[in-house]
Amino acid sequence: MNNRHPLAVIDGRRTPFAKSFSDLANQSAVDLGVHAVKSAVAASFGESSSFTLNDIDQVVMGNVAGPPDAANMARVISLLSGLPHDRIAHTVNRNCASGMESILSAWDIIQSGRADMVVAGGAESMSNIPMLVSRDAAKLWMRLAKAKTILQRLRVMAAFRPRHLKPVNGIQLGLTDPVSGLNMGETAEVLAREFSISREEQDAFALRSHQLASSARHECFFSGEISTIELGNGKTFEKDNGPRSDQSLDQLAKLRPIFERRGSITAGNSCPLTDGAAALVVAPAPIDKAKRFPHILGYITHCAIAGCDPRRMGLGPVFATAKLLRESGLRISDFDLVEINEAFAAQVIACQKAFASDAFAKNELHRTKSLGEIDPDRLNVNGGAIALGHPVGTTGTRLILTLLRALRAAGKKRGLATLCVGGGQGVAMVVQTSLGD
Repeated sequence: MNNRHPLAVIDGRRTPFAKSFSDLANQSAVDLGVHAVKSAVAASFGESSSFTLNDIDQVVMGNVAGPPDAANMARVISLLSGLPHDRIAHTVNRNCASGMESILSAWDIIQSGRADMVVAGGAESMSNIPMLVSRDAAKLWMRLAKAKTILQRLRVMAAFRPRHLKPVNGIQLGLTDPVSGLNMGETAEVLAREFSISREEQDAFALRSHQLASSARHECFFSGEISTIELGNGKTFEKDNGPRSDQSLDQLAKLRPIFERRGSITAGNSCPLTDGAAALVVAPAPIDKAKRFPHILGYITHCAIAGCDPRRMGLGPVFATAKLLRESGLRISDFDLVEINEAFAAQVIACQKAFASDAFAKNELHRTKSLGEIDPDRLNVNGGAIALGHPVGTTGTRLILTLLRALRAAGKKRGLATLCVGGGQGVAMVVQTSLGD
């Protein structure tokens, strides 16, 4: 993965993130993606630039739910964003890492010389994941559609039973791993037990996420990456609606476990279902001096992808980072800031413990020493998905955008962005604000 030239991130934007079935419920994944793409291109080129949408060669978008009315969602987004018909686009799906997979795909396209400037991002509307029907019910509905006479229709309708009218929850189905049989919350319970992570630890981590995200929002940090979206009827949506500035440990402690009766994973220490989109404009690095951009946000220099047991999918960042460090020669201490996606508080805490464990390194990573302890003051410094939300096809892109901006705001250089992936994978990326040592 690391025989690549660095990838330049010109700039990027995202929609505000909204808890599903709230402010963005009436916006499709395509709607959100179009807004993110247009906003990212406008931010990258600037008002005085001679560049336009016509200078974008390809579009790659990550998506998990797969809207049935937009099979190749990226192509639909590309055309509705105003790109010429001759610019190709494709959609990628690596579950929770789809927003990073789109960047990797763009990187490959640029590296191979097939394009010079690509929009890479992700879009997800978890509000609009459809309810499904069982296979038996689907067969009856098909028979009913094919019936030609009233008598035939009545015979089919008579075959329906109450069980055939019970919908199948598409979200629940999608968040359950078909190999292990566990949903994502249940995998977090596995890690909570394995690493002896208490409910109190998880709630404290969740509170930290809300406090940091609320502080960042109060300081207008996110305004540099969020593009206000028009909702119609004169209404706008300007900021993430997940962070709670008044969140308290007492409130979190009152919530009941939602995945296991005697478990410790609650709605409060988990990321919420979320709607949102993000996009980046990327190009080869170093940037040709003849190209006039207002600025370059940063660079992506290394990436690694690793697999792990689906039952322990939350440890994906540890395995991916171990591979990345081995291939790049970097150390954990070389990173000024780290972003680990907060699917669950227990999952991030488990990763922290695994990173710092010599025993885990020896038994699982074939190393003599641990990867190294992650300084809490460098981790998710603007909060994470527990507060901001996790639109699954989008988050990977959001992590890169937020991390590069956080590095610049702090006057730092290098960051690590990593996340776990449903099904038992992890992806890790190195970003830098400048090239060279």
